[in-house]
Amino acid sequence: MKKSNYSNKKILVLGLAKSGYAVAKLLKKMGSDVTVVDSNPLEGNTEAKALIDEGFNVITGTNSADLIDDSYDYLVKNPGIFYSNELIQRAEELMIPVITEPEIAYSFSDATMIGVTGTNGKTTVTTLIQLMLKHSPKFENSYYAGNIGIPISDVIQKATAKDVVVTELSSFQLQGTIELHPHVAVLNNIYSTHLDFHKTRANYIKAKMHITKNQTKNDYFVINYNTEEWRDLAKQSDAQILPFSDNQTLDKGAFVKDDVIYCNGQAVMKTDEIKIPGEHNVQNALAAISVAKLYDVSNEDIIEVLSSFKGVKHRIQYVDTFGGHKFYNDSKATNVEATIVALTAFKQPITLIAGGLDRGNGFDELIPSLKGKVNNLVVYGQTADKVIESAQKADVSNIVKVNNLTEAVPEAYKQSDPEDVILLSPAAASWDQFHTFEERGDLFIKEVETLKGEVNDD
Repeated sequence: MKKSNYSNKKILVLGLAKSGYAVAKLLKKMGSDVTVVDSNPLEGNTEAKALIDEGFNVITGTNSADLIDDSYDYLVKNPGIFYSNELIQRAEELMIPVITEPEIAYSFSDATMIGVTGTNGKTTVTTLIQLMLKHSPKFENSYYAGNIGIPISDVIQKATAKDVVVTELSSFQLQGTIELHPHVAVLNNIYSTHLDFHKTRANYIKAKMHITKNQTKNDYFVINYNTEEWRDLAKQSDAQILPFSDNQTLDKGAFVKDDVIYCNGQAVMKTDEIKIPGEHNVQNALAAISVAKLYDVSNEDIIEVLSSFKGVKHRIQYVDTFGGHKFYNDSKATNVEATIVALTAFKQPITLIAGGLDRGNGFDELIPSLKGKVNNLVVYGQTADKVIESAQKADVSNIVKVNNLTEAVPEAYKQSDPEDVILLSPAAASWDQFHTFEERGDLFIKEVETLKGEVNDD
């Protein structure tokens, strides 16, 4: 183990799901005294039942503050649990460190660690880096893990010092880190989101910047240089800065000039060789290329990855074509900025399905992207009326409000014209009607398949 040793430490794990289950098992392997607390009842709680069968102390159906006392050394929380939770508040009163799963996992292995964060695009960048580093002569194996849907605590147990683990890290995960220290950190971009959790943009940025706070001059910080704010953030890092940009020429780092991608002054590939659509994916490619070149991946292998990669599930994912309509699943667009990115990725007219959890923000930032681009809008969820208000300002003439996504898919098909793109890009989190954005995207795919069957039967 290269950092903290959790042996003989008394630790409370708050919240299960994938990451809580995985970190509890890892901590036990490390010799910790582990108690697991999950607010969900035991009935139907498969993770809790599995841990009980393995001899863990598991408490379900509550997260009362009296479950923790000053005998505990750490509280490891599920990233999505708010710090206002009474058990977390009590831990902080007792001066017990509140951390998240990546903090534990990063301490366990000598594998090379790469961390990727950002408001948008981090799943794509994480995946691209992992695929490119499969071709690096410096590693035996290349893995990805983290917010991408695979607990780091699982992957880290099979990775050796000869391997690399590329981890997607959310602001929720990063806020609960103390000693986390990736050799390469990537910051793809920062917009304003998750403010219901972080309260202010400054707090959100601070959480994101945890990815580089422990880096030294022997490490690398790959950061988007497209805005002055992001360039200023680079000054907070002690690592070697590797900038990338698609709107300016750089003396070092990765950039675009005359539709050619350069890295450290060397031409790598043409932008039109990137298979996934949209200008944002050029930025994603620049970030991934910056890391790949650190580890001697050839231009040929980079081109092979970028010319064949079709995109990640739920992120402008092509689903199907029928009746002249192309369907795309962008359920991962949980904020306005992500939906703007999706809308600008297409040249065809769009029928947009949007709406979801109301976090108190407005949607007027969408107006320039809706205007002249979106012919039809189908909305549902808590934010439906707010989205309608902004769409009307953008002169979207055909707007339909429905109750849920199941109703939205056939309605979007009914309202759209042949050759339209039917795009689910909600501009909001899924938690008003779904547990996760993945569940929302999977339902969209299922409803598209159902609709296809009905159309073909007609």
